[in-house]
Amino acid sequence: MSLLKPLNQPLLAEDWKGLRVWVLGASGAIGTALAVAMAKRGSRLVLSGRRADALAETASLCHLPLSNSSAITLPLDITDTAAIETAVEQIKTQMGGVDLIVINAGTYQATRAHELMPEHINQVLETNLIGPMRATPALLASLLATVTDPEQKQRPRGIAFVGSVAGYRGLPRSLTYGPSKAGLISFTESLWQDLNPLGLNVWLINPGFVRSRLTAQNDFEMPALIDADTAAEAILSGFSRGQFEIHFPKRFTCFMKLLQLLPIGWYLRLSKRLVPPLERSAFHRTKQHEGATP
Repeated sequence: MSLLKPLNQPLLAEDWKGLRVWVLGASGAIGTALAVAMAKRGSRLVLSGRRADALAETASLCHLPLSNSSAITLPLDITDTAAIETAVEQIKTQMGGVDLIVINAGTYQATRAHELMPEHINQVLETNLIGPMRATPALLASLLATVTDPEQKQRPRGIAFVGSVAGYRGLPRSLTYGPSKAGLISFTESLWQDLNPLGLNVWLINPGFVRSRLTAQNDFEMPALIDADTAAEAILSGFSRGQFEIHFPKRFTCFMKLLQLLPIGWYLRLSKRLVPPLERSAFHRTKQHEGATP
């Protein structure tokens, strides 16, 4: 076994034509840009997300002349396992199955210690980690069924999870988002170990800062910020190389990988300088705010 061999089957330019792709989280910036980029290459798309109006807008962008692409919308919430199972059956009926699934569903809010709230913790973990994990059994059943279809047997197939470099190490302002993405990274690595021998690809997509509705809330300077179209092209480039982890932009993500090598004492003392120190009064204000009645 060569250590230089790609961990996944490369998705070449000719593979995208007619490829049946299901994008969950298709109403966000990266999801929309990725769907449009795949449509340009002739893929048949299923678009899912919580916001039906945004999905319809994404679908309209994917109906491109001369591309032979198509896009149908199935609004759902990644945390609703029953809805996922229903959608799997709908896709089987309408398209005969699916070849590639991209789980891009996620939520984000910068969080420090005085801002921790149980309901927010639950929301982030459910959307970013627990929901994708609970959806995986139904999604794998669909992918494995597709493998037995003689007409689709030669097509590359598999599942991709969008994580984040925020899952590499504990980052300031990332008390809920970071752990959810760290868990997803671990889950995806373990899943590859089981699915690779079965002929299924598993990809881990770890973006840095991408301009979107969610990152617009940040009140700090975001290093190496890129737009969603650039992110989509980086993802497709990673697919074409058969990479397991697709991370970008490299000028930022490689620096984050170097931070993983630092001894814990060095890292913590350096990283705490990135945020102003909290005062005890901040916790009192939060508690008073929670106890206030409208």
